[in-house]
Amino acid sequence: MKRRLIAATGVAAMLFTVAACGSGDEGKKAGDGYEGQTLTVWTMDGSAPKGWTKAVTSEFEQKTGAKLKFETQQWNGIQQRLTTALSESDPPDVVEVGNTQTPAYAQTGGLADLTELRKEIGADWTEAINASSVVDDKQYATPWYVANRVVIYNKRIWAEAGIDAPPKTRQEFFDDLAAIEAKTDAEPIYLPGQNWYFFDGLLIGQGADLVKKEDGRWVSNLADPKVGKAMEIYREYHSFSDAPKDKDEATPQQAEVFAKGKTGAFIGMGWEAATAVEANKSLEKDIGYFTIPGEKAERPEGVFLGGSNLAVAALSEKQELAKEFLRIALSDKHEGALAKEAGVIPNKDSLRDQLAGNPAAEAAAPAASFGGTTPLIPGWAAVENPPNPIKSYMTAVLKGVPHREAAAKVEAELNKRLAQQ
Repeated sequence: MKRRLIAATGVAAMLFTVAACGSGDEGKKAGDGYEGQTLTVWTMDGSAPKGWTKAVTSEFEQKTGAKLKFETQQWNGIQQRLTTALSESDPPDVVEVGNTQTPAYAQTGGLADLTELRKEIGADWTEAINASSVVDDKQYATPWYVANRVVIYNKRIWAEAGIDAPPKTRQEFFDDLAAIEAKTDAEPIYLPGQNWYFFDGLLIGQGADLVKKEDGRWVSNLADPKVGKAMEIYREYHSFSDAPKDKDEATPQQAEVFAKGKTGAFIGMGWEAATAVEANKSLEKDIGYFTIPGEKAERPEGVFLGGSNLAVAALSEKQELAKEFLRIALSDKHEGALAKEAGVIPNKDSLRDQLAGNPAAEAAAPAASFGGTTPLIPGWAAVENPPNPIKSYMTAVLKGVPHREAAAKVEAELNKRLAQQ
């Protein structure tokens, strides 16, 4: 399924605080019946496929007697729109929130505490996927789905290089790229110098933190040796690429470069393969996918998990009805159906069998348990506003500037942005 999961980049500074309210529902509990009520759910464009929406609506309305109203929102401008909605006396009852946006909304008081619900239905949620929903040890949202990057490769070029199976370790991957370079006329991998979200995955794999707390403030940790190690791995990948050091994967679109049929592989979202096929129909039979390999075969590389959570508005007067929606929507039945229909990674490892037959999703799934996000702090949004100082750091290292020196050149700007909370 071609979809553009917008990697949530955080929430810009919020201008007011939202106070929590009572549970509402006039004391009703699930199963008492909610005839005459309507629960409003905001989902983002492309997130809730038709089959899933129809099935959830049918079960919810039959079980509760209430009506369920889905309202589709556009990603463009959603931060301000949702911030405003959560402050009003009649907000949407349940909202889809980008996973890295969740802590900021929670810290303003806009989201209801769902800790007790988590004890009931979330004991086996994948820890890495649920992490963004937890703030100060309280559950302020529920994990819905994620997606992550994979290696998309040209089987014909790999066969020409004498490679008959995807690599299982990072070193095997480097060896395969070297073979493509030596035995074919193809560019082994297309990797521009500023593919920031792939780099974030490498940081996660190295256990590297981009920020640290000093005197109660978040500041840059870019000079950390672990960050340097992740950048060295990135530099080795880039050594097999002719891509520019000062551009990202959208400039030009890496799928369109791959579509020319002269590139062995690129690292991207599964839907990007469809973009390549649209540009070159003959490429379809040659496309394959594999999990980004880590240092050891049993542990894939770290990946950035871009996705969404479902949360209940703190000011909703239908708290119990909203929780009943979450019980239904996040049940194994519907969560598994979402994974199968949309090709996204579900919130439980046990449901990944629903991805069978979707090669891109099958390749993405093994890394999800080892994934993570960007720093889950309110000020992070400003960091990624262009020009992203971390991208500048990456380009500097690729041009030969030592890690610490490259970090030092951008840390003042990074700290300035981190202070914009």
